[in-house]
Amino acid sequence: MEPQDQLAGAYFNGVPDARRQPRFKLVVDIRIDSKTCGVLKGHTVDISESGISAMLRLEVPVGEFVELQFSLPFGDVVVYAVVRQRSAFRYGFQFVQSPAVQEILRATCRSLNLEQSLRNGK
Repeated sequence: MEPQDQLAGAYFNGVPDARRQPRFKLVVDIRIDSKTCGVLKGHTVDISESGISAMLRLEVPVGEFVELQFSLPFGDVVVYAVVRQRSAFRYGFQFVQSPAVQEILRATCRSLNLEQSLRNGK
């Protein structure tokens, strides 16, 4: 992700972004298992070590604890998350991580950082 994109994304409705890790573009299918909505399918937008955003067609309540399933280059991921934000059809999920999943996420973010930096000529 371009540094200026990170800076531009650092504010949402004038509120500073509390994220600690950079986000990287990632478009893969995602499955969300929600207690209130059942199984939902969508696609991801970006990922960081602490969370992921996805586009969904159905509404999931903010604050709900959900199970996410998606595939990354370093393995399939099944992780629990909390729905932290919603903007139209875009949802932000914060991971509730296990050590094994954390390593897959860390390796994926390192790889995406290198790949996207090379693509952008940096």
